[in-house]
Amino acid sequence: MQNRRLLALPLVAGAAALVLTGCATSSSPGSASSDGTVRVVASTNVYGSIVQSIGGKDVEVTSILDDPSQDPHSFESSAKTQLAVSKADLLIENGGGYDDFMTTLAKSANTKAPTINVVDLSGVEKDGDKEFNEHVFYSYPTMVKLVAEVEQRLAKLDAGQADTFAANAKTLTTKLEDLESQTAAEKQKVDGDKVAYTEPVPGYLFEAMGLDNVTPEAFSEAIEEGDDVPPAALNDTLELFSDKTVRLLAYNEQTSSPETEQVKKAADQADIPVVGVTETLPKGKDYVSWQQANIDAITAALAK
Repeated sequence: MQNRRLLALPLVAGAAALVLTGCATSSSPGSASSDGTVRVVASTNVYGSIVQSIGGKDVEVTSILDDPSQDPHSFESSAKTQLAVSKADLLIENGGGYDDFMTTLAKSANTKAPTINVVDLSGVEKDGDKEFNEHVFYSYPTMVKLVAEVEQRLAKLDAGQADTFAANAKTLTTKLEDLESQTAAEKQKVDGDKVAYTEPVPGYLFEAMGLDNVTPEAFSEAIEEGDDVPPAALNDTLELFSDKTVRLLAYNEQTSSPETEQVKKAADQADIPVVGVTETLPKGKDYVSWQQANIDAITAALAK
């Protein structure tokens, strides 16, 4: 497993172990908790936001990673996190090796709660020898699928609120389809334009806009894995900016290294726009407003 994704690290010992002992209190699949509250645990606040938009006040959502200043490639479990998983009626994980800690937590809690694996739901398959891009939360068609799946799961857990869930899901789907329309419109203007990123976080958004990522895979893969960047790959990446090959650089603001800082500096020196991207929601944003800001930032950079 790649060592800079959301790793499955050892569970906290001592108090956490005591909390979980005999505490697999989630209800049986297909029903809400014994107190009538539907509880959902998502690996990140990206998915937590999706669930909250559908469930509203009728669903209690816990997002394990919800700090925009946190490096999402590192994670340490806490007693609070483990307790939330043990009481969950539904779990949501990204999958694709991104957040394996969810599997570890679920096993430790001995929970019977079903899990939505978003990578599996997306239907996205590995493209030949290319490194698989697990950041499917930047794929709007995938999020439309997720909204439909969550709405159906919540309706089964709380049939009395099914109409509310359906109405909220319809509203959210309309907003997501608007994001898709915006990317399609931008594609008409910039299809084939070359861009670069420090990590493949916005890869699916770039594809939807018709942008051609030309970052050497050896560079972006090494950054994502937390490995040393091969000197040749670093040089080739720096040349993208000195030669003005690319129109923008997408920079993952939640992880950095000497190599990514060097690349960012090269973009700045070449007067090539740098667009910051994240893997979790910034404070004050829901999923749609977060992605709208990403689209706006990229389109503004391309307009320069």
